[in-house]
Amino acid sequence: MEVIIAQQEKQLKDALKVRHIVFVEEQKVPLEEEIDQYEDESTHFVLYNNQKEPIGAGRFREVDGVGKIERICVLPSYRKRGLGELLMEKIIEFAKENHFSKVKLNSQTHAIPFYEKLGFTVVSDEFMDAGIPHKTMERSLSK
Repeated sequence: MEVIIAQQEKQLKDALKVRHIVFVEEQKVPLEEEIDQYEDESTHFVLYNNQKEPIGAGRFREVDGVGKIERICVLPSYRKRGLGELLMEKIIEFAKENHFSKVKLNSQTHAIPFYEKLGFTVVSDEFMDAGIPHKTMERSLSK
């Protein structure tokens, strides 16, 4: 398993393919909400299996001086294997390398325990995004 930063068009398409399967097909998020105006300013990450097939994705961008982690997903047949953690570790490493002192994300409420295991804490009340309940979470990054 390998997490890479998308630097080629095919890698970006791989990330978008996984996101489409998870968010649009599985979770019924409208395509126009899933693919948004922040795609070009984001750094995209792709998780590949040992056969070099894309199985996970996420993106990172700066919002008001804070690193924002978004669109974290792993294909259903690869969940519960620690691969989401692998993906998050790579993104957090990237944030540290780029001198961010804090990262935040909007977690679907069912995924809060996953992010808590990674050191994130809830900092907001529940809100709806694409018809799915979420809460904002943050984590400080120590050097």
